[in-house]
Amino acid sequence: MREPATENWGFRVRVGLLTREYPPDVYGGAGVHVEFLARELRELVDLEVHCWGEVSSADRAAGVLRHRPWSALDGANDALRTFSVDLAMAAALEGRELVHSHTWYANLAGHLAKELHGVPHVLTAHSLEPLRPWKAEQLGGGYALSSWAERTAVEAADAVVAVSGAMREDILACYPTLAPDRVHVVHNGIDTTLYRPDHGTDALARIGLDPSRPYVLFVGRITRQKGVPHLLRAVRGIDPAAQVVLCAGAPDTPEIDREFRELFEELSRARDGVHWIPRMLPRPEVIQLLTHAAVFVCPSVYEPLGIVNLEAMACGTPVVASRVGGIPEVVEDGVTGLLVPVDEDFEAGLTRALDAVLGDPEAARRMGEAGRARAVREFGWDAVARRTARLYEEILKQA
Repeated sequence: MREPATENWGFRVRVGLLTREYPPDVYGGAGVHVEFLARELRELVDLEVHCWGEVSSADRAAGVLRHRPWSALDGANDALRTFSVDLAMAAALEGRELVHSHTWYANLAGHLAKELHGVPHVLTAHSLEPLRPWKAEQLGGGYALSSWAERTAVEAADAVVAVSGAMREDILACYPTLAPDRVHVVHNGIDTTLYRPDHGTDALARIGLDPSRPYVLFVGRITRQKGVPHLLRAVRGIDPAAQVVLCAGAPDTPEIDREFRELFEELSRARDGVHWIPRMLPRPEVIQLLTHAAVFVCPSVYEPLGIVNLEAMACGTPVVASRVGGIPEVVEDGVTGLLVPVDEDFEAGLTRALDAVLGDPEAARRMGEAGRARAVREFGWDAVARRTARLYEEILKQA
């Protein structure tokens, strides 16, 4: 349901939206968030998007400015390369009346623009560096820099947006000097006209799925956060009639990549019907896979919200997910799916929950229908954009 229009959308504030990911280079939930938020915000504000990528005149005409890490830092630590992009973004934001950054990759740009241009900085926290210690495996000493950049930006921001209530609690726990009234909850959204059941089967045929057998589906990056090793061990014990489909790519490090491959090979030897798609599939193919899955699984050990669960629900698919972070604010346990505590029994719990859904197709159908209805009712991007624009207006009135 669309929120009713308000009287005040004519102020057309000049906003700079800062992000690493932006189409066509979207590989995670934060990128999905920015893509759809930007689409809806353009109806409400004068929007300019600053992101990573190759400069294009067509992009500039569409209000998108892409920035590249400085060539002098080729081969340097990724945190330093990120800071070079942040400096370029901050310099290019002159004339914007408010800046809004997403993830640590752009938070420092927002903070620098606030100081340089004297404009308010709104920061959306999609995850928190203190709660992702495994990032040190990826960034080395750069993890100290990414943590510093996030802390500096969060503590000085005019407003911090949490994508879930659980995320708000995490922010205040990690950054206790931050005034609670500066932290606002605006949930992630889903385009339910785009993510909707697609009963075509061409994508399934290309992958080689057996249409007579149900399948468990995972879609996500190969990271510690997403809990992929737990999943690969958990699905060893599920009903042997079920297939397993892993749309898993973009490993954080060579170490997690190697671990994933070893576990995948072990799983493939233990059971048949295991399919790994290591590349990013086009969105229509993902939607088709989501639609036909008997169950979607999200085994994250840390998840501020989990847009991918909304995507599965919007396609009418029941979800088995870990009971962490903001996931319980999306997946209603026993209604739209099943939640599994992340404890010493986590992998066995995943196995039991997956088997419960696989073993009761009628209950799975009801959960899928309830998930679709919940996604439509509560998580539209138009509502997210309106809440965000209202926050901009409140911040500017206080400035």
